[in-house]
Amino acid sequence: MAKAKKTYVCQNCGTVYSKWQGQCEGCGEWNSILEEANENVPGGLAKGGTLGKGRVIQLGQLTGEEAPPPRMISNINEFDRVCGGGLVPGSALLIGGDPGIGKSTILLQVMSKLALNKHHTVYISGEESTSQVRMRAKRLGLADAPVLLGSETSLRDILATLEENKPEIVVIDSIQTMFADNVDSAPGTVTQVRTCAQELIRYAKRQNVAVLLVGHVTKDGQIAGPRVLEHMVDTVLYFEGDRGHQFRILRAVKNRFGGTDEIGVFEMSDLGLQEVANPSSLFLGNRESEVAGSAVFAGMEGSRPMLVEIQALVAPSSLGTPRRAVVGWDGGRLAMIIAVLDARCGLGLGGYDIYLNVAGGLKITEPGADLAVAAALVSSLSGNALPEKTVLFGEVSLSGEIRPVSQADARMKESAKLGFLKAYIPANMKQKGKDLQRVEFDEIHKLVHLVAQDEPKTAQG
Repeated sequence: MAKAKKTYVCQNCGTVYSKWQGQCEGCGEWNSILEEANENVPGGLAKGGTLGKGRVIQLGQLTGEEAPPPRMISNINEFDRVCGGGLVPGSALLIGGDPGIGKSTILLQVMSKLALNKHHTVYISGEESTSQVRMRAKRLGLADAPVLLGSETSLRDILATLEENKPEIVVIDSIQTMFADNVDSAPGTVTQVRTCAQELIRYAKRQNVAVLLVGHVTKDGQIAGPRVLEHMVDTVLYFEGDRGHQFRILRAVKNRFGGTDEIGVFEMSDLGLQEVANPSSLFLGNRESEVAGSAVFAGMEGSRPMLVEIQALVAPSSLGTPRRAVVGWDGGRLAMIIAVLDARCGLGLGGYDIYLNVAGGLKITEPGADLAVAAALVSSLSGNALPEKTVLFGEVSLSGEIRPVSQADARMKESAKLGFLKAYIPANMKQKGKDLQRVEFDEIHKLVHLVAQDEPKTAQG
């Protein structure tokens, strides 16, 4: 039998080294490299061996009619929406999020709903005992759901149990706690996580079972373990939110059976996570009066239009290096907007402390929020509030040009549905929504002139 060769693997990014070192050259993380065993197979491909002759697979054409994959509906509409319309048999989903954000809670609610809909479900927890899971189910009012519970971390025992019970949906909470006894590594290491996930995904495809894997996240917010884990599964969902807010966002970053960047909005309550039917009204809050430094951005989250309030505070600074604090947006993008306003409009924001916040704990990633951020900054600096019932969207370039964004009609229709009357938009948009009164801009200095002084003539939709 060949002797096991020791290798050293970074537990953060999966880079392999022949000897130990303090810092990983791949990701820059310190003290993340651990020793793991690597079994060499005599006569394998690495030593010039061959695989032997395999069977001939059947090939087909691109043309042909395929039925859409069947869906298992949980009746939790926000969850089904993010998954692309429900769970697909034979698929593997990976759900990540910060500790205590509600991953186990939402999955217990989903499994209970599916069990009540006559689906055979199994919930395997490697972090809690069955009594702890039952206590949570009782608190959520789900004690009567016919969900089968198990508390185990041995992959061999879990697969034997699943083969015996033949479920339709399985939850593994979490993949970092599982271990395969044929791998000489501690649970949670790169080798163990990769091996356990590979075996569970193989089981899902072979038995046509939907497997939901819970994944821990690193301090950077990425799912812990090898990056290949996200490539192996069919769907990757991130559960986002701030513990200081009651709102939780379930976001799809990869989905082979639906659209990416779809989001589901939930509200944390005593009875678990409740669906939010109209997220825009929730994130806007109470906006009965005009306030300087506040702008409403009409954004898109996947296929869903969503309105959110952007708040800015510009204050004189006594520091040599003024402060820049950003919550819910990209700090680099804020620096770019400040530079454009200084260079193209002469506002001189470099000497001010600037604070930017996206209300409600939502995180915005699209560049279409540039115009709303710029308007909020100018409004706070000048002390002039933007007109009431006005939304903004548009991308700002380094030259000061305001560029169009996609799905403008959907943004304006959602704004009109929520009672808004006016929209500040790019001037060269091909889509011309007629739901709102429009004020069009082609340069950022025209927006600054409007917010700081008098409003120009509007273009009727």
